[in-house]
Amino acid sequence: MILYGAPMPAPNPRRVRIFLAEKGIDLPETTVDMRKREHKSSEYRAKNSLGQIPTLELDDGSTISETVAICRYFEETHPEPPLFGRTPLEKAHVDMWVRRIEFVLMMPVGNYWRHAHPFTAALLNQFKEFGESNRETYAGAQKWLDRELASRDYIAGHDFTVADICALSTVDFAAWIGLEMNPEYANLAAWHKRVSARPSASA
Repeated sequence: MILYGAPMPAPNPRRVRIFLAEKGIDLPETTVDMRKREHKSSEYRAKNSLGQIPTLELDDGSTISETVAICRYFEETHPEPPLFGRTPLEKAHVDMWVRRIEFVLMMPVGNYWRHAHPFTAALLNQFKEFGESNRETYAGAQKWLDRELASRDYIAGHDFTVADICALSTVDFAAWIGLEMNPEYANLAAWHKRVSARPSASA
């Protein structure tokens, strides 16, 4: 079994590393050099046609891409501790919150990274005005999440789940590209301190 990924600050491979650390699964990451565009090579695209990371290659040669799908695979093969919920309701809530984090929190961060950050200027045709507009969108997402966290310790409820992993990797990457968390949002700040203190956060 081979896990193809990339080191910090790449947020998506980090999601899987955190998930594996929470599960106690020892699977070293095989680095794909994004600066050298190895993820766009024909060899790698044979494993993931979109040329994205991470990708998990199983012993039989089959592959799984997309971070949540990879995490779901390991949830099924290593069910303890549960990171997608235990009951049908908990599982539905975790799925709901993963989707919300991806669309509400991650999307403006990704749009800013693609269209406003100087690191990506050489890789695509940027629409900088649109990119910069995502600062405000991300600020609104933080305000919304701060309100949600007023009544619970973690994103999807009272237990740490894959939704927290998705959110942590997003806000940390956002800070790295210049979209800092607003310190006025005390609930969000407390959540970030709480999840960042977990040993898995250093994965």
